[in-house]
Amino acid sequence: MNSSVKIANRMPLAFSAAMLLACVWAVSTAFAGEQGRSETVKFSDLDVNTSEGVKALYGRIHAAAWRVCTNYSADPIVQMGARRCASDAEAKAIGSLNLPQLTAFYQAKAGDHTQPLSANR
Repeated sequence: MNSSVKIANRMPLAFSAAMLLACVWAVSTAFAGEQGRSETVKFSDLDVNTSEGVKALYGRIHAAAWRVCTNYSADPIVQMGARRCASDAEAKAIGSLNLPQLTAFYQAKAGDHTQPLSANR
């Protein structure tokens, strides 16, 4: 009789683990199935050699990353994926621009000085 109690106590844990794995699989499948949305950020009107221009460009990139990655789901797991998507998109965009002032601003803002972003002009 004691062994049936142990099995009964493990069932909710096993069920919870299975549900968590199913949620992770569903979210990863949903994000993998998307066709790589993108948005062009124009900044020819900005002087990126000034701190005001760099801040404005960062703001545009940040907003575009959120527009591309936001899916308006109330599910916390999906929201976590959207935050990660926006963060990755932001880092990729800033790295591809190769503007030293923008890179420095981004690293100070993100608080991550270990992420290698090219900053040579």
